[in-house]
Amino acid sequence: MKRRFAFPPLALAFLVGSGLLAFWGATTGAARESAGSADERAGQRAIADTRGRSAAIKDVLPSSVRVAVELEGKPARSASGVVIGSSGSGKEKVGYVITNAHVAAAAKEQAPKFEILVDRKGKPTARLAAKVIALGQVPDVDLAVLEVPGLDAAPARFAADDSLELGDDVIAIGAPFGKGLSVSSGIVSQLDLDDAGIATGFKTDAPIGYGASGGGIFRVSDGALLAVVEGYRTVKVSFPVAEHEYSFDMPMPGETFAAPVAKVRAFLRDHGLGHLAGPRPAHATAP
Repeated sequence: MKRRFAFPPLALAFLVGSGLLAFWGATTGAARESAGSADERAGQRAIADTRGRSAAIKDVLPSSVRVAVELEGKPARSASGVVIGSSGSGKEKVGYVITNAHVAAAAKEQAPKFEILVDRKGKPTARLAAKVIALGQVPDVDLAVLEVPGLDAAPARFAADDSLELGDDVIAIGAPFGKGLSVSSGIVSQLDLDDAGIATGFKTDAPIGYGASGGGIFRVSDGALLAVVEGYRTVKVSFPVAEHEYSFDMPMPGETFAAPVAKVRAFLRDHGLGHLAGPRPAHATAP
């Protein structure tokens, strides 16, 4: 088993056609419960009682976008992103989108072109040119920020660093194969914590696929951004065709990895963009 950031579209098409997509691997991992505010958790549960996933999706969709990368005038790859802030107003407005470094760093020597695709109900898809203004180093910090002139979209609201809870209901929004935004749901299935109880690693069982890299994972109860998708674990599937044997890496259910909100905040601060994440809230009682 290994962790992947991409899944070839032709491979998926072949597997669907051959019926092999029904084969899935499964693993389990140790889960560590994070520390957080009891009052906040109680409030989230109370809200969740009267709030469904449908309402949460409506709240966070305006912050979700598609990312397209072109090389030499041809589509090279697709990914996802989350709007995290803006500056200016009117015609001078500039938006900022967070995505993955393995997307933004694609074939730098070939001068890639980036576009943000904004999908809104009842409106044609808007295509806006973008440029990379912050880039992390894969695999340690698989994050990047794109600057997008003309982007006018509601930014996501960041969760508090210490508010991530094992078992929280979440929705993941991405653009599989670049064909449009798609929503999946699950829970926070694993958290790696530092000594202060802040998440340094994040896993959810919400399924994703190729093209979802850079998408947001949001908490259902309040719509807050909990993490940014980095990749997923795969299992190799082999099968014979005539006299040849083929194999493909397939996403494993329950093995979606993401950068937790504290890691995203740290990345933004390190690149002089801390203001995009707003204040650094912490709900734990101060000593």
